[in-house]
Amino acid sequence: MPDEQSELAQQILDRLEANDSSSLQQLLKDSRSSEIAEVVETLNNEQRRTILDALEHSVSAEVLEKVDEATRSELFELLEDEELRRIISHLDPDDAVDVLQELPVEEIAEILEKMPPAESAEIKELMRYSEDSAGGIMDPAVISVTEDGTVAEAINKIRAAEIDEDFYSVFVVDKNGKFMGDVRVRLLLTRPEETQVKQLIDPDTIYVSTDADQEEVRNIFRNNDLIVVPVLDKAHKLIGRITADRVIEVAEEEATEDLYTMAGTDPDELDNVSVFHAARVRMTWLLPCLIGTGVTALVMMFFKENDPFIYVAAAAFVPMIAAISGNAGLQTSAIVVSGLATGHLAAQRLSQVFTREVRIAVLVALSCGILGGLVCGLLLNSKMPADNIKPLRLVAAFGTAMFSAIMVATTLGLFLPFLFRRIGIDPAISSGPLVTTANDSISVAIYMTLTLLLV
Repeated sequence: MPDEQSELAQQILDRLEANDSSSLQQLLKDSRSSEIAEVVETLNNEQRRTILDALEHSVSAEVLEKVDEATRSELFELLEDEELRRIISHLDPDDAVDVLQELPVEEIAEILEKMPPAESAEIKELMRYSEDSAGGIMDPAVISVTEDGTVAEAINKIRAAEIDEDFYSVFVVDKNGKFMGDVRVRLLLTRPEETQVKQLIDPDTIYVSTDADQEEVRNIFRNNDLIVVPVLDKAHKLIGRITADRVIEVAEEEATEDLYTMAGTDPDELDNVSVFHAARVRMTWLLPCLIGTGVTALVMMFFKENDPFIYVAAAAFVPMIAAISGNAGLQTSAIVVSGLATGHLAAQRLSQVFTREVRIAVLVALSCGILGGLVCGLLLNSKMPADNIKPLRLVAAFGTAMFSAIMVATTLGLFLPFLFRRIGIDPAISSGPLVTTANDSISVAIYMTLTLLLV
């Protein structure tokens, strides 16, 4: 596939350089929109403008929806308001909402005002919901029948429906529009036409509410092997559906956001191609880290008036203490964050996770304390007279501090994701550089304090 993609890119470039518009138009017509989108991401704005002119509006809409956010931001600048409105009108309402939400509020209002009232109202309704909720990712296009209808009526409704995407079941509602269950298309095709739909309803149909978090929706799909799930409002009325392909997109978005958060940056960096914008986003995270490392330096300075040899010897092992304890805490927080994100029950029960992780932490802390103490002893042995007991005390202090620092860092790595989740903060932040820096400062303070007390 990558070879085919590079071949398509070269073919498009050849036609762009030759200014062969008719051949380019035919090539694009024979290509998938996803392939065109990948090529568009690599072109300059002048070439992109030529590509857009050669595409039908329906295909341009698919390309606009599939490119990355930075490229889409540049395409917005290339498109006239009327052209953008026509392109967006070819998108499904849920995809149109995703694209529109990247535009300024004033521009969104202008585009919606010029769209047909029915389309505009549908999009406005979807924009009421949080973009990370089930209501924000649902498709309002559904096929529903009343419980008193027959199989023949349901099939006729399917034939008359204007839904471009595949569907696998028909939803059933009562006379007030309240959801009752669904009927698989297979049953409609294999039962007599006069059969009433209410006889075929699956009353245990899984559904989600409009305010359910998209991460929760993703876990429901995974745990139950679903292809589609209905979305209900607070009155239990059917207002939309979420399909598996949309959930795949959600899973990718969530994974990307967690990755950026754990790396100490932000998905907003992708919204703009400007290097200054990216640098500003990263410095937002790095400046607090700079302050944190300054705190670590202050901790070191606090102990500088003590025995010069002890201070220098102790300072030499500070990087080891900070690195080992920090990484131990990071390992724990990564496990907990991953468990919370995937919805595993083991990661939902704090007591169960605490029991397991503390036992692991004790084994890791003992191992690192003993091995680190041996390394410390070997390095210090050659620098002091054989009858001096200070190296032995320093080794004992180092091993004890290593054990204590790992236990503290592991505890933070265990509790912070749960705490952040409880107060509405992304748990992935607990694996980011801010918490790692805090771990370093705390571990160094523990180490230096124990060193002075024991030596």
